[in-house]
Amino acid sequence: MSRDILTKHFGLTPERAYFDGVMDRYMAGGLLYSIVGVSNVEQETLVEIYKLTEHMKSQGDRSVSTFVQTTEGRFLVTENKQDYVVVCNEKLPPIADDKLGRKLGKFHYRGRLFEEKVEKISRMGQWKGLWERRLSQLEKAYFSVLENQPSDEFERRFAESYPYYNALSENAIQYLVDTELDEDPQAEDAGTICHERFQHRTWGTETCIHYPFHWVFDHASRDLAEWVREHYFMKSQTFHPQMREFLSEYESVAPLSPFGWRLLYSRILFPLHYFECIEEYYISQTDQQKKTAEDKLERYIKTSHHYEAFLSDFYHMAEVPVKKWGIPLVGWL
Repeated sequence: MSRDILTKHFGLTPERAYFDGVMDRYMAGGLLYSIVGVSNVEQETLVEIYKLTEHMKSQGDRSVSTFVQTTEGRFLVTENKQDYVVVCNEKLPPIADDKLGRKLGKFHYRGRLFEEKVEKISRMGQWKGLWERRLSQLEKAYFSVLENQPSDEFERRFAESYPYYNALSENAIQYLVDTELDEDPQAEDAGTICHERFQHRTWGTETCIHYPFHWVFDHASRDLAEWVREHYFMKSQTFHPQMREFLSEYESVAPLSPFGWRLLYSRILFPLHYFECIEEYYISQTDQQKKTAEDKLERYIKTSHHYEAFLSDFYHMAEVPVKKWGIPLVGWL
């Protein structure tokens, strides 16, 4: 089906296809092609993403995916009542871990130069509302479990742990609100192109790809916080040196303001890992998936004091001059 789309609408005959951990890629004529289903994407959103890719290309970003026109000069194709676009990339080598911070800083710098208003994929100033909605949904699940009595070990652990994580979430929301009240954003706090979730594999493993359908428009600290969160849980005993290097590399290109550091901290304070674990359990289709979520929850609860220590020491480890800038700490940590 996918090959048919490339051949029928774009006149391309793929020489090879492979899955790179993110999606299927097709090699043709020395370029990599990706087929993107966009039936659920609004037209205005597609236009916004297209404009952002063109902007990044004009700024010298060679890794950004480029929208490809069909042989008839259109970007959108329809097959079996489903809409698709095709994007292509040069085959560029992946970025070494020790260069990722610097590359992300450059990426954000270029994204910040976009001059048109971004509305459809913007998350600027929306964290509080999004977090509150997520907390409200989790609270409903919690009270439902209490009302019906926990039916298994997972629900028992969920019921026991929820009050703690609820308090941590409230702390994160309050820290965010205080940041927005206390600090004046600087020029470097303007919105830029970020990712729904920036992690060490987001830009690909075989080829460096800046894939625009992962993008949101937000404060740069979003990407830093999500990389830090993933890195902590991947290497909770040895995360510090690499985290420091990543943040230092980033700041060599795009230094963070006190406002930016506080936003970053509020984001790692918000226990997204816990929320996702609970959600994962309730959307699980198999017993194996449920067991995986249960093991994960058990691990989070057992090591919560380690995460507290990480949060307590984060500014120190990141070498942020909290006294000089008057950045508040979370007292109970």
